[in-house]
Amino acid sequence: MRGFYAALADWERAGTPFTLVTLLDAQGSTPRQAGTKMAVSAAQVLGTIGGGTLEFEAIALARRLLADRAARPVTRKWPLGPTLGQCCGGSVTVSFEPILPPALSLAIFGAGHVARALVEVLGPLPHRIDWIDARAQEFPDTLPAPVAVHVTDRPAAEIAKLAAGCFVLVMTHDHALDLDLTAAALARPDLPYVGLIGSKTKRARFLKRLAAIGLGDAAATRLVCPIGLPGTGGKAPREIAIATAAQLLQIAGGAPVPAVGVYSAEEENHARDES
Repeated sequence: MRGFYAALADWERAGTPFTLVTLLDAQGSTPRQAGTKMAVSAAQVLGTIGGGTLEFEAIALARRLLADRAARPVTRKWPLGPTLGQCCGGSVTVSFEPILPPALSLAIFGAGHVARALVEVLGPLPHRIDWIDARAQEFPDTLPAPVAVHVTDRPAAEIAKLAAGCFVLVMTHDHALDLDLTAAALARPDLPYVGLIGSKTKRARFLKRLAAIGLGDAAATRLVCPIGLPGTGGKAPREIAIATAAQLLQIAGGAPVPAVGVYSAEEENHARDES
């Protein structure tokens, strides 16, 4: 079972939704004993609860729960002969527990004042946060449980490792690095939110540079800069962090990514450069 649980850990790290299927009870003649487990994602199955029609039905139900984004476990009892037509004469009770990725999976590049304030705001919530910077000394000594720190001198390479659906926030101390990170994130259409801290002026400059490397259309339609919900007008790191957290949570809850490129002077105050 070590390989089974190692594979589940890989799925969790990758943000892959799956349903954990467990035989809670097995009476009479059954293919497998109580406690047997199987895991079902949209594309793969790990383990087996005995094959045959029972497993076929279990896989189908497990995938329906994933498609419905069911949040609670369900239990089914099947007499193997009368209900499923299997020659075994026993019956089984099966638990189905959907394991869904956090509503918000976020990668923060940069460990400056706004990033630290944002982690303080989002950290206590049940989200996944990957926090990336080359400067180990910039990270606080204690971090909330959902936050994983990555110290690397090649932060742009981390973009390729992000799970599909991850939100990206670029807020480093270096504009050249910001450009590299933004370009790498925009090159991945499966990253739904690419936010860059900065003013409308910074956005305009970045659009020109991104267009020069063939990412003009992606930048014009997907780059969120300035970041944060409009209307608060605050410039302090915590105020920017709160406005940004609110925007991220709104989008993770189903709101559309904001239309970009049209901002009022008040809205620009949300995201001034840290450098």
